[in-house]
Amino acid sequence: MVSYKDILASNALINDATAPRVSVFVGGTSGIGKFTIKALVTTGATMKVYLVGRKSSEERMHAFIQELHAINSKAEVIWTEGEISLLAETQRVCEIIKSKESRIDLLFLTAGYAPFGPRQETAEGLEITQSLEYYSRMLFILHLLPLLGEAEAPRVVSVLGGGLERVTIDLEDLDLKKPGNFGVIKARTQFIPMHTTTMEKLANDNPNVTFIHSWPGSVNTGNVKRGNANGILRWFIWLTLEPLIFLFSTSDEVSGQRHLFESTSAAFGGHGILWNGKPGINSLEKPANGLFLVNYKCDCTPNAEVVRLLREKAQEKVWDHMQEVLRPYL
Repeated sequence: MVSYKDILASNALINDATAPRVSVFVGGTSGIGKFTIKALVTTGATMKVYLVGRKSSEERMHAFIQELHAINSKAEVIWTEGEISLLAETQRVCEIIKSKESRIDLLFLTAGYAPFGPRQETAEGLEITQSLEYYSRMLFILHLLPLLGEAEAPRVVSVLGGGLERVTIDLEDLDLKKPGNFGVIKARTQFIPMHTTTMEKLANDNPNVTFIHSWPGSVNTGNVKRGNANGILRWFIWLTLEPLIFLFSTSDEVSGQRHLFESTSAAFGGHGILWNGKPGINSLEKPANGLFLVNYKCDCTPNAEVVRLLREKAQEKVWDHMQEVLRPYL
């Protein structure tokens, strides 16, 4: 476990020379993304942050941006509206950012929620939580990789469930379209390994970029309310899950500081804020750059045997399927 004291000490070293100069936060309108933006801006460093979110969040986010500017007048936070559950909208947002920037230092991805309700598809025919938590995130990465490649210490952090992979991925129904094949548990055990196998290939193909698949533990983000649950299930969530999350979750500030550490520390891959502690181990179980599966204690949890099996049996098929789905938007 990386002590919170050491995390704060590392984050205290972020300044004009070491901060990510240009960051893109997708899903930063609430929860972990929002907590991490605030932690980053509070460092007082000069920076530019693109905050991507839905039209319905715009008014609330303008108030948040004003709050951030009062904290740090050197931070330029740019609201970028987009309904990123739609891949066409994701593509549009990426094109806007690419037209304005020549490099990106940090891409931070958190969009999504727990799919407690029935299967719900977007206008593009994708299940909405899978689009948010997998396809849209991978599309952002693929579009912005050239800009990440121009940075000195580029990093991609995607917050979902790194280290919690299982080998129960359904390779015959990757989008869980078969009748009765979709539900919150099946979705979790499908999306997380798809995430890891794809990010590992991206990390191997782009060795200069640090990739982190983060499992945040219990954080009171409010995401359980966004799962389209109804009836008895909605009451169950309200009466049991929400109180449990409130009691045992990590605080907003601690979560933000931990994810800022993940976003900047050289503990992961050797690039970033100087780290004198134990180096992180990537998904190939090596102290080198690559994909890091990082838990809520900021420990690397390679889940080695499961990830090896996924690499051998699932990675190629998942990659090919993702390429087929995303091709029209690349």
